[in-house]
Amino acid sequence: MLLETKGDVLREAITRTQSEIDSLFDALLPVPGDTSARLVEAMRYAAIGGGKRVRPLLVCSTAALFGVSRDAALRAGAAIEAIHVYSLIHDDLPCMDNDDLRHGKPTLHKAYDEATAVLAGDALHALAFEILADDATSEDPFTRSELILTLGQASGMSGMAGGQMMDMVADAEGVVYDLHAVTRLQQLKTGALLAAAVEMGAILGKVAPQGRAHLRAYARDIGLAFQIVDDLLDVEGDIEKAGKALRKDDAQGKQTFVTLLGVERAREQARALVDQAELRLASYGPEADVLRALARYIVERDR
Repeated sequence: MLLETKGDVLREAITRTQSEIDSLFDALLPVPGDTSARLVEAMRYAAIGGGKRVRPLLVCSTAALFGVSRDAALRAGAAIEAIHVYSLIHDDLPCMDNDDLRHGKPTLHKAYDEATAVLAGDALHALAFEILADDATSEDPFTRSELILTLGQASGMSGMAGGQMMDMVADAEGVVYDLHAVTRLQQLKTGALLAAAVEMGAILGKVAPQGRAHLRAYARDIGLAFQIVDDLLDVEGDIEKAGKALRKDDAQGKQTFVTLLGVERAREQARALVDQAELRLASYGPEADVLRALARYIVERDR
């Protein structure tokens, strides 16, 4: 549950962002009148109407601190969400996690087929960089270039894809990771995109790299807390609320924050990280309340 004092502002922000991102994807993904239509329909199936839109919310909320237009922030948010959605499509494939359920409905390869799912993921990946390269996102070519670089680094071998590889190697070869390695894995696999979302909001606000250190630290803290809570939910969560398969980590013998720390220590660590994340925003007033509430929501969510 959300904190009562900040729950309303966060619920409103989430609902607004979900609606706006859905509308933007709807506009960006018109279904053509030829046989490529199946690809676009699959992209729409995966991208519209699912998820909490945490990453676009982070972009928009950070950008708002610096007076960035909502339209520009939403476009950057849609780009990072396109990367996130593509990663989920590919993660769910039989060659990866082999999942049947995502956001309470059949995964894309189940609703369509594996080849269409691969292509839909590839096309969403490309769409992300189309959006950022378009001058509708920013008239400043240097800003667009930095946005593209930031998202590319966060989603590639030094970010999300690298973390996924570490995860797959552990599964396939029985590699046992210690706490340091699990932290590194999750900072890449989960944390890199969350950090990029905050960074991209600041880039749109033309904040110099040295002026973003506290925001990067905030993003790093909530990214790690987010994954710890995911691990806790895999053990304790309600499958119907989660809308996806649970209890998989234990069944596969994976090393997670819960297996390494235990349930109580893991929960305490998540709370400590969120407390620390809120302190990173001490220099801001009420304009950062959504970011504060989002940090708190991460440890209180039930799915």
